[in-house]
Amino acid sequence: MAYWIGRGIPQDYGIGVRWYELASQQGNADAQFFLGMAYWHGQGVLQDYDQAFRWYKLSAEQGNADAQNIIGWMYDTGEGVVQNYDEAVQWFRLGAEQGNPDAQLNLGRMYGNGNGVDQDNSVAHMWFNIASALGNTDATNYRNLVANDMTAKEITRAQEKAKKCQEKEFKSC
Repeated sequence: MAYWIGRGIPQDYGIGVRWYELASQQGNADAQFFLGMAYWHGQGVLQDYDQAFRWYKLSAEQGNADAQNIIGWMYDTGEGVVQNYDEAVQWFRLGAEQGNPDAQLNLGRMYGNGNGVDQDNSVAHMWFNIASALGNTDATNYRNLVANDMTAKEITRAQEKAKKCQEKEFKSC
């Protein structure tokens, strides 16, 4: 990380990648995530979406919520993989249930648009509300937009669902 960001030493993505590779090969989920980023952006290595996906997925499978969100985003947009909304929802849900506000926002979008799940403004509002409470300002905007298509009663129920979901630490929401 020190080489990657240049903390205390000159920044050098190439050396950073070498250290991330060593840690990744030993199963370090954070290093795998950063190695995925390196390949995605072509920093210190040639840009390679297949390698990015490989490392992101290894990290995500170990429970890295940021990697789970990115894998979901890749499946949602079809960037680097074949677009698959069902896969996107599964990965977003894993990240969302760990409290990742970006994954919560993205899961809310899937419900709002009906991609990979039945369209449900109430569930979308719930996830946007949760992500917003965790500081995701984009989620606040999405929540307000979806609220325009809901009744006051539906909004109240969605807010109650969000509160219960937070109390259960995002499990079974």
